[in-house]
Amino acid sequence: MAGQGKTFKIITYGCQMNQRDSEMMADLLQAAGYEPVADEADADVIVLDTCCVREKAENKVYGKLGQIERLKSANPDLVIAVAGCMIQQPGVAAKIRQQAPYVDLLLGTHNLAELPKLVEEIRVLHQPRVAVREEEGAIVEDLPRRRARGAQAFVTITYGCNNFCTYCIVPYVRGRERSRRPEDILKEIKDLVDQGVIEVTLLGQNVNSYGRDLEEKISFAGLLTRVNAIEGLKRIRYVTSHPRDFTPRLVETISRLDKVCEHVHLPVQAGSNRILELMHRGYTREHYLELVASLRRHIPGISLTTDLIVGFPGETEEDFRETLDLVARVQFDNAFTFMYSPRKGTVAATLPGQLPLEVKKERLKRLMELQNQISLAKNEALVGQEVEVLVEGPSKTDPSRLSGRTRTNKLVIFPGDQNLTGKLVNVRLTRAQTWLLKGEISCD
Repeated sequence: MAGQGKTFKIITYGCQMNQRDSEMMADLLQAAGYEPVADEADADVIVLDTCCVREKAENKVYGKLGQIERLKSANPDLVIAVAGCMIQQPGVAAKIRQQAPYVDLLLGTHNLAELPKLVEEIRVLHQPRVAVREEEGAIVEDLPRRRARGAQAFVTITYGCNNFCTYCIVPYVRGRERSRRPEDILKEIKDLVDQGVIEVTLLGQNVNSYGRDLEEKISFAGLLTRVNAIEGLKRIRYVTSHPRDFTPRLVETISRLDKVCEHVHLPVQAGSNRILELMHRGYTREHYLELVASLRRHIPGISLTTDLIVGFPGETEEDFRETLDLVARVQFDNAFTFMYSPRKGTVAATLPGQLPLEVKKERLKRLMELQNQISLAKNEALVGQEVEVLVEGPSKTDPSRLSGRTRTNKLVIFPGDQNLTGKLVNVRLTRAQTWLLKGEISCD
């Protein structure tokens, strides 16, 4: 095989979609004979799988390239590839070629399956390659997938996005929405279950719109029903859900499917109708609050998480207070909060009323303070309860203990044997912190 005796390291930035893309590229490289290594200094191929949703993510990539340059100087045969969303943006490939001429391969989001072939061409011809297709093309199925990585797995169900929120670069770098055929999704999940996977997370920029582009009449609710019937599978998660497309049928479906976890990540982004309209979100705060009420009515004990942006162009203090009010009303279990970051090529980057950094920082601080209070109170209310936890392995913060997640996606840390990794255990919660819970394995 072309990569026999060679090694690789993939460094991933960004969301779960990027994590799954990195897994796919790793599978392709391993199928070609390459072996993964933990340390980039030991790699013959280094791939940076990039994100461009926010400027901070891009800056991390440029910083990492500067660090990797010394490895290239020490080993001229090292192949350095920059892949993913950043490369799909106009002008970025040329910028990297100028600032980091030692990069051998620039690979767009629609060309990831070509990675092994291009790496081999670079190794043989000693010439750089740029592969950035503007059009998304057909979904490539039957790519090699190595054995499952533990008891959990990501499974992509849609690629791209049709929403064109005014702040978001995703539709421009990942293309228009394409749904995978249900039979391909089900086959992949069944194969994973045969390898010991008991929890899958279905991925898409907007999973709720799954199936609209397929000839077969199937909705996301219909797909969930089919996945729920797979024997051996214990848990089903999904991200991300768009509030506009969260139908009453979908609420009813997830309420009765026993394997679908009681957690919904439901990005609201803002609490002001004026800002939501400027964002082109397609719903109002009233619609969002009604949806939250419906979810809690149909699924008792459900946990809700969200994404929030502060400092969107034109956001007034009153607009921001409406966001604080919505957060106080909904009582999210957790929230991912961000300062608005202009992305070249998006509508919002050209809007008037761009706010000073100091204003955005101050608003973000106030929002985080409120949400942290809510998150802690939510977790404190769970102390004393016994919950089912899927053990993920040693805790990153305390390797002497185990960590895992409840069905409601709460992180729990507790003492236990490493052999429990990948298993479901009952844990009694004993202590609450803002971001996690601590407990003990129940002996009952």
